[in-house]
Amino acid sequence: MTLAELRDVAAKAELPSYAAEQIADWLYNKKISSIEEMTNLSAAKRAWLGKHYEIGRSLPTSSAASADGTLKYTFSAAGSCIETVVIPSKDRSTLCVSSQVGCKMSCVFCMTGRQGFTANLSAADIINQLLSVPESDSLTNIVFMGMGEPFDNTNAVMNALDILTGTYGLGWSPKRITVSTIGARGLKRFLSESSCHLAVSLHAANSNDRYSLVPYEKAVPIRQVIALINQYDFRHQRRVSFEYIVFKGVNDSPQQAIELATMLRNVPCRINLICYHPIPDSHLEGAELHKIEQFRDILSRRGLVCTIRTSRGEDIAAACGMLSSAKKQSA
Repeated sequence: MTLAELRDVAAKAELPSYAAEQIADWLYNKKISSIEEMTNLSAAKRAWLGKHYEIGRSLPTSSAASADGTLKYTFSAAGSCIETVVIPSKDRSTLCVSSQVGCKMSCVFCMTGRQGFTANLSAADIINQLLSVPESDSLTNIVFMGMGEPFDNTNAVMNALDILTGTYGLGWSPKRITVSTIGARGLKRFLSESSCHLAVSLHAANSNDRYSLVPYEKAVPIRQVIALINQYDFRHQRRVSFEYIVFKGVNDSPQQAIELATMLRNVPCRINLICYHPIPDSHLEGAELHKIEQFRDILSRRGLVCTIRTSRGEDIAAACGMLSSAKKQSA
């Protein structure tokens, strides 16, 4: 719960208003797992809270470890299950969180999209992923790049961000949090109410090409998304990046690189080129490395900051586009 929601709880429990801050301290600073641990509340009030509420913490139900050190965890959530990934590296440890069980967006390269949509996660389901992975205390960054489209579940995601960054909550710097989207309709609220970083799942500069990969292009065209982004300041502390999976013979030509450079020439951004991680029964293939490097060089020569992202966790199906709980649901 956000601080505003905890104040409502305090009022219902006939506690003084400052008790909301006390409860928040127990939840997010002391990270308790039982209401009985709230020892600065009376036994009667703890009993009342225990009757009407629960902490909401739950441990992973399973895990898998990659040869490269990436870790994937499964959590029970929203009557189903979700996957969460911890990506350690030399100077950081990144948590990739999910925001939905499945996804409605049907991106053709994504296992989560192929799974279809089951349920939205609550803010508690999202925060629990951070608090309940074994590496919780050593995490340095959070990316909303797991299962689901964050801005198809805007209320829960925004509440989770409030808890993550609030001084009453977990106190994370917004500069350590990135939210990824294909450009869903909740993006405007995020840009206005949050200062966390933004990543846009792009994959093509041409609308027709993008529609073949990201069907949501028909509902909200990428040009409209970029026009919205240009209304906000990304020249200083806040960053926007564009994610571009490079597919063989689909979006890897020099002409498409030039088209992309033209589209983003006035946007202060970074472009992340991503190797495709094949999923079963897909007609798509990843572009060869030399083609990806050629694509990068074309963008770089036109003044864009562009990197090729290193793949992590592919051997445990934890890499970009590979998360899915469909098999676990049917097991």
